[in-house]
Amino acid sequence: PEFPGSSTPSTMSLENVLADCSAASFDFSLAARNAKVAGSSTDAIKHRFLKTGTTIVGLVYDGGVVLAADTRSTEGHIVADKNCRKIHYIADNIYCCGAGTAADTEFTTEMIASSLKLHALRTGRLTRVVSAMTLLKRHLYKYQGHVGAALILGGVDHEGAKLYSIWPHGSVDELPYLTMGSGSLAAMAEFESRWTQGMTKDEAVALAADAIDAGILNDMGSGSFVDVLVIERGTDGEVTVDDRRNMRATGTDSGK
Repeated sequence: PEFPGSSTPSTMSLENVLADCSAASFDFSLAARNAKVAGSSTDAIKHRFLKTGTTIVGLVYDGGVVLAADTRSTEGHIVADKNCRKIHYIADNIYCCGAGTAADTEFTTEMIASSLKLHALRTGRLTRVVSAMTLLKRHLYKYQGHVGAALILGGVDHEGAKLYSIWPHGSVDELPYLTMGSGSLAAMAEFESRWTQGMTKDEAVALAADAIDAGILNDMGSGSFVDVLVIERGTDGEVTVDDRRNMRATGTDSGK
């Protein structure tokens, strides 16, 4: 088919096509700008992919949730921080592991934690895990992946133990065990071969730590120590958090 104002489609430039389409009511000016940027040879204005390294995991056991992460923070090929905290506070009964851009994961979780604190003060109730998940996914979806935060959210509420993965574009998965980050495939291999329904707390903690170890040993972007955090509801109904900071150093097994 012929385009408006042209005798042959082959002679039409992108700018002319977009100008004719814009006249119809839509504004396609950014498409022309993006085409020029993509065709430019100037490295300074090209979008370049920066590899980030992390291994984060979460799993549900009989009584609660275990979250775990490595502690290496990288800037390209440089180790910027050997003991970076990747398990973030959301509420007294909810925590979140973050992979991706450190600033994005920290400020996103802090913002959601603040909103949920105000909500808890207004309602006088324990924060629901699904409420935290909804706020996080809406925030990330709004920015269409430009906020570099890949999250594993875990917690315990009146419905029991909950575990979600939230991707930078806002999509969500709910599963009994999850891994994310550049070391996630090695960590998932541990889960796929060893996770069982009704695991005890000690079994779940050991499995989570071994999964992070697997990510560290098979991914150059993950390393240093293993952080583990356990969220569970006791027999009295109170939610308790067992934070095991630097539980294990790189490369050691659960028996040492």
